[in-house]
Amino acid sequence: MNEVSIVGAVVISILAGWIAEQAMGREHGLSTNLVVGVVGAFLGALIASTLRFGFAGFWGSLLVSSVGAIVLLAIVGMLRGRKAL
Repeated sequence: MNEVSIVGAVVISILAGWIAEQAMGREHGLSTNLVVGVVGAFLGALIASTLRFGFAGFWGSLLVSSVGAIVLLAIVGMLRGRKAL
């Protein structure tokens, strides 16, 4: 997450966790969404840099973080034996 403040990063992480939760049909609390969003942000940034996808600002960071969080929940679902989507 580049070009956003700490407060912006927290908001983006919570929103990304919530978006991933909705996309994957899960039910988490606010703190779990925050953790999923933070880990998803790192995973999404890794995926974006590997694909050489440039992103900046709130919306770019939210998109990349959400994709990373969805990938994270899919991986966790596969490891737990849940239906990934």
